[in-house]
Amino acid sequence: MKPNKTPRHFLSLLDISPEEFRGLIARARELKALLRTGEPHETLKGRSLAMIFDKSSTRTRVSFEAGMTQLGGHAIFLSSRDTQLGRGEPIEDSARVLSRMVDCVMIRTYEHEKLERFAAHSRVPVINALTDLLHPCQLLADMQTFFEHRGDITGKQVTWIGDGNNMCHSYINAARLLDFRLNISCPPGYEPEAWILQPASDRCSIVTDPATAAAGADLVVTDVWASMGQEQEQRKRAEAFANYQVNAPLMALANPDALFMHCLPAHRGEEVSAEVIDGTWSIVWDEAENRLHAQKALLELLLNQ
Repeated sequence: MKPNKTPRHFLSLLDISPEEFRGLIARARELKALLRTGEPHETLKGRSLAMIFDKSSTRTRVSFEAGMTQLGGHAIFLSSRDTQLGRGEPIEDSARVLSRMVDCVMIRTYEHEKLERFAAHSRVPVINALTDLLHPCQLLADMQTFFEHRGDITGKQVTWIGDGNNMCHSYINAARLLDFRLNISCPPGYEPEAWILQPASDRCSIVTDPATAAAGADLVVTDVWASMGQEQEQRKRAEAFANYQVNAPLMALANPDALFMHCLPAHRGEEVSAEVIDGTWSIVWDEAENRLHAQKALLELLLNQ
């Protein structure tokens, strides 16, 4: 292990530059090709990643763990039963101890503030694998997927339909970095945080009517109506979001070659119809796979500086 006295963290997309974002996409595509041809690429041989899960996830665990293995390293899974951030031990102490033992720490938790406190006391890079505020790793995969199917996203129109949640916030940040237009269609009361939206107001707009928001879109994206931890609001949210389903009539308003994305898991018949997610618009399976490749590129960037 080579402790970094000034570690570089990835807590938000805004922790990388537009050039680095494009570089990560390009490297992710290279790594994807190497894996498919069976060419070894153990660029992180002997390195270790601690994966802290306050919030469970199939795709996040498998993509990071498989990614570290393919890069020649090792991943250590720590569930909420193994380490409870700020409950069994102060976050600051956990950061000080773990970062003396591993080369990188990935955290998936609820409060973004926990992630920031851990990173402030870590000697090694910390990766945001999801908080209630942001989900930057998913955007690395989403943008890689769009580039693969349609080329550079600069100047394109993206439409977000649904909750102004962590995914929506990360799409706002991606619009700032990659210079695309973003229409955000949310029910009143479910808009994204104003302090995240305001710096991107030159390219991001709140368009309450989903049909208006989807018109002319090159990419339509949605997410579940109630995220993990919001289950008690399911009934209320189902009523508020009833007119915000991404379905075939809505996709027909977008450009003829428009694509559909969803970070998964999806609830067919709620935020998206089966006809859309299982149809020709959908690239969700490529999007899910690309979590693996994009995160491998990110790990290289943070650990091989």
